[in-house]
Amino acid sequence: MLAGCASSSGSGAALADSDVAGEWSQPDSEPRVYLELGEDGALTGSDGCNQLTGTWEVDGTEVDFSDLAATMMACEDVDTWLVGAESATIDGGEMTVLGEGDKEIGTLEKSE
Repeated sequence: MLAGCASSSGSGAALADSDVAGEWSQPDSEPRVYLELGEDGALTGSDGCNQLTGTWEVDGTEVDFSDLAATMMACEDVDTWLVGAESATIDGGEMTVLGEGDKEIGTLEKSE
């Protein structure tokens, strides 16, 4: 018989790639704001104006975004906050996106 200690959720629990991979979006946002986090560590998405690409990896309880690049379209009346993403935390189906200095810049929800 095997026994072990594992935490499946809760504050401070290490994330698994399977907790993170998938699509995260702002419901009812128009234009559409989303991140698609591939199981291979690839990141694609849109801030509602610009297309985003990069990579992601789990670092304990956070998700780190690397090599984030975005097109530089000029779009009126579009908040391009997602371009500033550096990392994120996840609590259930909600991703809190953090920018410079670990400041919260927005939230996304896991798409079903």
